[in-house]
Amino acid sequence: MKQKKEKEQKERDFEKLVQEHRQTIYSVCYLFANDRQEADDLAQEVLIHLWQGFENFEGRSSSKTWVYRVALNTCVTLDKRQRRRPDCMPLEVDIDLFADEDACPAANRLHNRIAKLHPFDRALILLWLEDLPYDEIAAILGISVNNVSVRLVRIREKLKSFTD
Repeated sequence: MKQKKEKEQKERDFEKLVQEHRQTIYSVCYLFANDRQEADDLAQEVLIHLWQGFENFEGRSSSKTWVYRVALNTCVTLDKRQRRRPDCMPLEVDIDLFADEDACPAANRLHNRIAKLHPFDRALILLWLEDLPYDEIAAILGISVNNVSVRLVRIREKLKSFTD
């Protein structure tokens, strides 16, 4: 009986975590995806990894930092695998994260330019676009605050140089 209650409590806590950080998860997945199906696939993988690591989350960092780190690591890893094996079939899901792509051409150009960056740089620019402080970005990515600053300058210059 005690184990059942503990399991139910764990599930409620996990649901709460996912609800609190749903936007973060989808933002990361959107940035690493080329279309709606891929974003949905990535989100599913992130949820799986969050669930698998949930019991081991010790709270040494904020839950937001932990969710970002898991989401980014999952997306970067899957992005690398996808580049090695580009013939994978996407899964169908009814949520359209890419609806109205023509509604904001500037946002679409930015998304396309960011997609040309290396995965680590995409992760860094996403966190910056989310308006996180440099120290939190550094904690999530495991780099120094100074490195965050230097890399952001270089990434912004690279984004300006891209042509559509």
